[in-house]
Amino acid sequence: MSFAYSSIQTREKAGVLFATLDAGHLNLIGVDLVRDLVSLVDTLYSDPGDVRVVVIDSASPEYFSAHVDLTAIPQYTAEAAKAGGPGDASLGMFLYKLAHAPVITIAKVRGRARGGGNELALACDMIFAARENAIFGQFESGTGALPGAGGIQHLTRRLGRTRAIEAITGADDFDADLAERYGWINRALPDAELDGFVEGLATRIAGFPPAGVKAAKRAINDLTLPQPANVRSDSATFLGLVALPESRERLDYLANRGLQTPGDLERDLGEAVAEFPG
Repeated sequence: MSFAYSSIQTREKAGVLFATLDAGHLNLIGVDLVRDLVSLVDTLYSDPGDVRVVVIDSASPEYFSAHVDLTAIPQYTAEAAKAGGPGDASLGMFLYKLAHAPVITIAKVRGRARGGGNELALACDMIFAARENAIFGQFESGTGALPGAGGIQHLTRRLGRTRAIEAITGADDFDADLAERYGWINRALPDAELDGFVEGLATRIAGFPPAGVKAAKRAINDLTLPQPANVRSDSATFLGLVALPESRERLDYLANRGLQTPGDLERDLGEAVAEFPG
């Protein structure tokens, strides 16, 4: 059993694995990060050792994860395929596997979690966020696409139909307080209290008999998580939409303004996707 990666820092304490995304300032979900996440999740299934709870956070103060690496979709998809085979070659199906992992998973969010970064958080069992700086969003509709890695499935179940339509088709940012009110996340906490609260909850759960915790998670998953066919359909639709000329035009426009580089556009992406010149 080994939790050693190039783009994820790890430490273990009292049955809790702390996994800190460290793939550059934006923490783009690209080849290296997907490769390491696949390896981590595979180990959770095959040889977790004493790990009963995983806390995922970010080394970047501004970004939990900005979104997927839009320049490397085929490459990170090939890495995601290693989680389930060529028939399930999609980030969505890898995150589906994460959602069913035989441990409790917690996303601890500071900064921006948008697009695939938000879908990574949604695949975790719980999300706790810093009130002062956490931002959540699915911006894909603003580029002519849709969330293709579970965002539609999770947000519709969490927010309900009308609020999911608002969040997904509006493509705007949600701060932590609004995300909490909508049911997007479990709680928004003061930044100074976030670490202590999450570690305390994770350690508490890790100290319980694991059979009961696992059985509870399986039962809740059976009632609430999407079926594989739904995830596969969203993934195929996303890949088709991002290849359309209108989507390419909008993505190129955003790229020329600084998409995928640290700066104002990425910080305010929820606003930027609505500024395409008509």
